[in-house]
Amino acid sequence: MERKISRSAIRTAHCPRRRAVFALAPLLGAVSLTLAAQQEPKSQPSFPLAVRVDLVNVEVTVTDAQGNFVRDLRRENFRVLDDGVQQPLTHFAPVEAPAQVLVLVETGPAVYLIHREHLLAAYALLEGLAPDDQVALGSYDQSARLLMNFAADKAALAQALGGLRYNLGMAQLNLFDSLGTALDWLAPLPGKKAIVLLTTGLDTSGAGRWEALAQKLRASDVVILPVALGGELREPSEKNNKKKKKGAPAPRVSVNSVGNELSFVQADKALEAIAEVTGGHAYFPHEARDFVGIYRQIAGLLRHQYSLGFAPPARDARFHKIEVHVVDASGRVLTALATAPASAKPGGTSGRASPQPAYRINARQGYLAPSL
Repeated sequence: MERKISRSAIRTAHCPRRRAVFALAPLLGAVSLTLAAQQEPKSQPSFPLAVRVDLVNVEVTVTDAQGNFVRDLRRENFRVLDDGVQQPLTHFAPVEAPAQVLVLVETGPAVYLIHREHLLAAYALLEGLAPDDQVALGSYDQSARLLMNFAADKAALAQALGGLRYNLGMAQLNLFDSLGTALDWLAPLPGKKAIVLLTTGLDTSGAGRWEALAQKLRASDVVILPVALGGELREPSEKNNKKKKKGAPAPRVSVNSVGNELSFVQADKALEAIAEVTGGHAYFPHEARDFVGIYRQIAGLLRHQYSLGFAPPARDARFHKIEVHVVDASGRVLTALATAPASAKPGGTSGRASPQPAYRINARQGYLAPSL
């Protein structure tokens, strides 16, 4: 039976220690991401059989002009373009399909010094998920570690969050490599997949690691939702830019615009690019009270994703751009929210029809096609 998450459950797990822990205890045993034991086939074919199935998965969120999630869309309401060419959908799962959500938390010295409201408020995320959503927990500093396997027990994850330990030594922060490892964990899993990334966004691994991660991001079907930690520390650099709205999605940033400079400005660019290329959102809370609202937004987004799939039309190992449109019953593309004029009429007619619906669509930017 599903246990209800409460604020007190997570607070209880965060009993203050009088002595700092200066090294992470080694993890005993190996943690597997296998969701179910594989069963032996009843009979083996008498001849070699090779089967290769390729599917491009695209998780899509649709909101209206008021920011409400649009439900009850069907397969025929979606049109997916691969480099401008429409592709037939071979897979469609509505918003009710369960999701697999990995919560990945930075556990380096910087996060230890920050107030831990980001964990105390996690009940808002866990209670907002659907009962059949699977959750897992990972942490990283020098490398990524899987601390809790996927399970539907949200209370177990709350307890695991309370037991997180932080590396207080001169630890490196290898965000890019660690996120790449987390993508590898989720790669073999079917269905809707997401990573909620709690991080400062800082990475000390040096030149070249961002490029390796960007390649994986383009090839992955995992939606990444970064939540930036250390809002107070970020404040000075943001005074020179347009201040981000609390909990608002980040503006578009190309993965090619991220450099290797270690600063919160570069960290913000990285988090924005990670979210953008995977079809997610980046969140930049400024105060402790912002976390509850952000986690509720994330839970709502994960509950309202459509899962689309199509066969890649080419095996050219190139990056293919994806466009997703919502269409009406006649196949007409509905106007995008960013460009829909208030006075627009369906079909451009001058009749007395009501204004055309406006939608905002969030989906991954593209994918790396398989090779021959």
